Amino acid sequence: MVKILILICCLFCVQDNAPVLSWSASKTLSWEDFKAKPNLNDAAVAITASGITFKFSITKTDKNEVLSFTTNVHAHFYPDQSWYKIEQADSHILGHEQLHFDITELFARKFRYRISQLKLSNNIKSQLKKIHNDINTELSQVQNKYDSETDYSRNFESQTNWGNFISKELEKFSKYQSLD
Repeated sequence: MVKILILICCLFCVQDNAPVLSWSASKTLSWEDFKAKPNLNDAAVAITASGITFKFSITKTDKNEVLSFTTNVHAHFYPDQSWYKIEQADSHILGHEQLHFDITELFARKFRYRISQLKLSNNIKSQLKKIHNDINTELSQVQNKYDSETDYSRNFESQTNWGNFISKELEKFSKYQSLD
């Protein structure tokens, strides 16, 4: 048997020693988690750097036929790439940033769900890569839509609606949540 291991980091390039926080239902972000120096020229009050890490391994026979595969999908927050402007930040904005991280977790769950629907075949590697690309595209679109519809947290009603929607979606995919 031949075992192949592939690691793919999504959305952000992360150095091997860079700290990351895994999404957890029992811990929300705090301003202390945002370690990067704020960009004072940016109109944003805060930036959340989050993404999905994905790795998989495929076990093949000597004849190159796929016997099995395993995957590992995580939603991560990157403190060294996340920042806030202390004089403008408040709990409402922190809630907006937390929801960005929650959206990342939602798409990690959707990713795990789609992987669970795959049938073992010799095309598994290309199927996994397609799901990976699709999820990242969808995640980016939803993150942009969230910022647009909430006007970057300034539309309080839309912010509340998005919070309710993401909460329901996380519950809908709770079977595929990240393990604490």
